[in-house]
Amino acid sequence: MTDFADLLAVLDLTPAGDGRSTADSLDEGHGVVFGGQLLAQSIVAAAAAMPDKEVKSLHTVFARGAAIGTPLDIEVEVLHQGRALGSASVTIRQGDRLCTRATALLHAPDPDLIRHQPDAPDGGDPEGLARSATPGWWDVRVAGGVDISDPDLVGPAELDVWTRFPDAPADPTTSQALLAYASDGFLIGTAMRPHAGVGQSMAHVSISTTVLSHTLTFHEPLDASRWLLLAHEAPYAGRGRGYGRANVFQDGNLVASYVQENMIRDFPEGQAPAAGGRAKH
Repeated sequence: MTDFADLLAVLDLTPAGDGRSTADSLDEGHGVVFGGQLLAQSIVAAAAAMPDKEVKSLHTVFARGAAIGTPLDIEVEVLHQGRALGSASVTIRQGDRLCTRATALLHAPDPDLIRHQPDAPDGGDPEGLARSATPGWWDVRVAGGVDISDPDLVGPAELDVWTRFPDAPADPTTSQALLAYASDGFLIGTAMRPHAGVGQSMAHVSISTTVLSHTLTFHEPLDASRWLLLAHEAPYAGRGRGYGRANVFQDGNLVASYVQENMIRDFPEGQAPAAGGRAKH
């Protein structure tokens, strides 16, 4: 099991000159680098390119999986840098293998002209919910005790998840990166909920799943060391794909939102892993 210091270490990118940096990866038993880690590293890289601004949104396409044990090469190209807004492209490679490419929008916030937000859902009291089987440094609790890994548990394509990283440092960019890390893990399972005989425990084993694109938008500053409520819904699944979205609340305030497109399909003939194995994307 990894320590929280290991996660913070992979977010501490090593400068390599001319908008480039390198980073390592956590081995979390998925067979490939967890997509949430790549999202988090992209946010850190984009923020470092414009230290006078904060990341407003990140749109990422996952082109190929990244291998465990091979260093990541991260390249930032500044597309525009103005007084209030800036944009940059962030590309993560391993050698000649392009893994992800993201477009980041950065901004210096302006005073309110208008303001509104939806009400936060009633996710219950996270302190009274059972912890999920995540590393000790990542506290995850699912409202209603829903187990998205259970193929026999059927419910609506909705999922409220409480999450926090109790030892997160008081740094705005790190909090954004940690939310990005957390945001990657639940929308495929949310899409599976209405379908009997399908559960997240089957992913990479008997069902072929992966994240295709992920867009994360930040609305307000957030503190990843304190409870965040991730309110998911997956309004569409079909043609081997899923579409989901979530709003993120802290203390009743809408602090972020994200949208994900993913793949949920049978393995192509001859590509299913051997019994007891997991697919590697």
